[in-house]
Amino acid sequence: MQLVVELPAREEQMELNRRRWAELLADPALADLPFRIETNAHGQILMTPPASGEHSDRQSKIILALHRLLGGHPLPECPISTIDGVKAADVGWYSESRFDTVRGQDAFEHAPEICVEVISSSNTDSEMRQKKKLYFEAGADEVWFCRMDGQMEFYQSSKPNSPNTTSARCSNFPSSI
Repeated sequence: MQLVVELPAREEQMELNRRRWAELLADPALADLPFRIETNAHGQILMTPPASGEHSDRQSKIILALHRLLGGHPLPECPISTIDGVKAADVGWYSESRFDTVRGQDAFEHAPEICVEVISSSNTDSEMRQKKKLYFEAGADEVWFCRMDGQMEFYQSSKPNSPNTTSARCSNFPSSI
């Protein structure tokens, strides 16, 4: 038996995400929580534990390398409005031109060209496959995974299920962080 989940139309979901994310950003009780907050398609809050020092270090190295190699806008905890709520990519990279299209949005309705997930022990393969699909559906060109051993996997929207050893957009990005 196959389960089929029906989601609302993209624009309807974007409107829900806008309203709900604005509510969450305005809630002072949530500002002090030590958790990462995302939402699901119904606007319900999903919380994950804070990042480890190793996770944070990899995230920082990825941001610095992207800035050095590509310029643009490498962003930590990048809020992306998806058809399954607002997800926070560990790192999102926007070119100047694409960033101009989302500037001022609380949760970006057009994904950055590159979305990066730094894998932690609490992440499942299923969760990462789902996030990859959501980022591609939201307009990402590439999704990168930084594995727990620092190895990088690069996926392109044209071949979303085939990992590459290099990025098409940033071919000189290190294969290990």
